[in-house]
Amino acid sequence: MKPYALIIDHKACWGCKTCEVACKQENGASDGIRLIFVLEEGPQLIDGKIDFAFRVNVCTHCDVPPCLDACPEGAITKRPDGIVVMDDEKCSGCESCIEACSYHAIAFDAVKGVAQKCNLCHHRVDQGLIPACADNVCLAHCIYFGDPSEIP
Repeated sequence: MKPYALIIDHKACWGCKTCEVACKQENGASDGIRLIFVLEEGPQLIDGKIDFAFRVNVCTHCDVPPCLDACPEGAITKRPDGIVVMDDEKCSGCESCIEACSYHAIAFDAVKGVAQKCNLCHHRVDQGLIPACADNVCLAHCIYFGDPSEIP
């Protein structure tokens, strides 16, 4: 099975947040929960010029995900294609995975009482589609999805 990855060109991102909107629409996350989010850095003075930088934060679907080992319920699994999936129905809401994630890519949904993270729209991927955030919504065209060896 070919591996999948979501690659983001942070230098090309201009902070439009369409990836956030597409993800929210696709996954129906509760208010305040963002499975992908754009962080603003700036304004700051760099080489005598005012600059803004934007960083997209999302689950990196780690090779060895610390959240998987931290979950006492077995609610987090890694598929053969590299996608790390969280099963909301198995999650007890203990938040151990949140503490284990060094990328701060797991949120706690107080309404549902469970942790949530990007599942790389595996429901779309399984149908031959790409994740909502990468599906030609990014105005800067800085989000790429596919086999990591084939992404520029």
